Amino acid sequence: MSDFAFEPRKTALVLVDLQNDFLHAQGAYGRSGTSAPAITALPTRLKPAAIAMRAAGGFVVSTHFTLVPGKDDMPLMSDHLKRLRPFLTRGDFRPGAFGHQLVDALKPADFAIEKVAFSAFYQSRLEFVLRMANIETLIFAGIVTNGGVESTVRDAHVRDFRCAVLSDGCAAFSEAVHQACLVSLGTLATLLTCEELTGLLTRR
Repeated sequence: MSDFAFEPRKTALVLVDLQNDFLHAQGAYGRSGTSAPAITALPTRLKPAAIAMRAAGGFVVSTHFTLVPGKDDMPLMSDHLKRLRPFLTRGDFRPGAFGHQLVDALKPADFAIEKVAFSAFYQSRLEFVLRMANIETLIFAGIVTNGGVESTVRDAHVRDFRCAVLSDGCAAFSEAVHQACLVSLGTLATLLTCEELTGLLTRR
């Protein structure tokens, strides 16, 4: 951590899929009873880091898992997702709906990016936005560590962005899986805690 130097005005805190449909009690996952304490704790833990990033002149970028409505208004979903999350239905993760939005505790985001796969770079405008805003360093948080976070970090790495991951700012449904992913991601990204990031930003 000590050698992680960055320019806040060229840095973005990337909040991966911290949406109401994943986290709010009335969201799709909350209604189905699908949750984990490590996941629900993230917004409160990340809020000081997001505030500090804004105050230092950096960016907050949110990615939003999206289910596109079909002609019958049912969401277009892969067979894999249908098997994994059979409770997902009409209106869930719908663009512009309450469930699709970033949780209130972490608003506002400077840029909101819709995504249809694990990686937020896949068929999205994320790279265009980052390049146009002259963002060089990406600090990742969100859910799940072994899904959207890991995939997006790896895609950022091959695009030559400088990457860090907040080790306690992301989570998975399994703590063992979360920790294993951090070990793997540590080979290509700097691992920081939320407190360490906040300290780096506020000491400037």
